[in-house]
Amino acid sequence: GLHNVLDIAAEHNLRLFVPSTIGAFGPTSPRDPTPDLCIQRPRTIYGVSKVHAELMGEYYHYRYGLDFRCLRYPGIISADSQPGGGTTDYAVQIFHDAIKNGKFKCYLRPDTRLPMMYIDDCLKATLEVMEAPAEALTMRTYNISAMSFTPEELAQEVQKYVPELQMTYNVDQVRQAIADSWPMNFDDSNARRDWGWKHDYDLPELVTTMFSYLGSDSRIAQAN
Repeated sequence: GLHNVLDIAAEHNLRLFVPSTIGAFGPTSPRDPTPDLCIQRPRTIYGVSKVHAELMGEYYHYRYGLDFRCLRYPGIISADSQPGGGTTDYAVQIFHDAIKNGKFKCYLRPDTRLPMMYIDDCLKATLEVMEAPAEALTMRTYNISAMSFTPEELAQEVQKYVPELQMTYNVDQVRQAIADSWPMNFDDSNARRDWGWKHDYDLPELVTTMFSYLGSDSRIAQAN
């Protein structure tokens, strides 16, 4: 499918945006921080397919002049959809469980640091890179990030709204191994330099916004 889209875009002189992911990096990539250009040897088919898309887009750009653009997203947090069980989805599930019963069981270690981003920043970055002048772009694929935190740090911020939150840990070895192979911090300095990327939400704003969207549960109302 990707190859067909690349061929059509090149043939008809279209611009093409393809999303990538934190999962495009692997255990041999530098993790803190992870630059745009470094070794990429992911160990999931998810990551391998994204690296393939990145490289094919770059090839079509240099071979055929295709205006290919790509962003590597960190974990994306949104109140609009239910968590799907992915490695970074604990950062969404914790809000639902805190509101529902004040308890949350995390499948990652408390010190597992991963880059994250609120959905509004994700959409903003996507529009900005697609609208950026071609001459401003020095790369085809950019890292973008907004914040980086651990489950323990997120829980502490959530407890400002739900003080009685009980956080426990039941580490899932598969997802933990994936998290341990991913970046702890994204270096997105090239995006900030080339097309002016700047995030709006850090961890406190993220938590405040998530609770404001997910409802006015009595324990939250009391905390406020």
